[in-house]
Amino acid sequence: MAKIPAPPPLDGLKRRIARHRQDNPGAGTGQFVRQTYCLSRPDARAKAREWFDAFPKAAYWTEVESWRQTDDGQIEFTMRRLHSAD
Repeated sequence: MAKIPAPPPLDGLKRRIARHRQDNPGAGTGQFVRQTYCLSRPDARAKAREWFDAFPKAAYWTEVESWRQTDDGQIEFTMRRLHSAD
């Protein structure tokens, strides 16, 4: 019966990834820009509107990624958009 070979060691790959991250800071952080805010309800609406006006949804996939109401009535939310509309 044939033995199944063991997977290759990943040490070399781990070193290459670490070297790439060191040489290219900021690379691989994802294709989206995210910003989290904690504002009153009217201010939260205004801030979201600013994002949608500056980065139209059709081009930048702009969206409110998540939101919640805190115990003190503030709205904590995360806006998300693409880095660019290429």
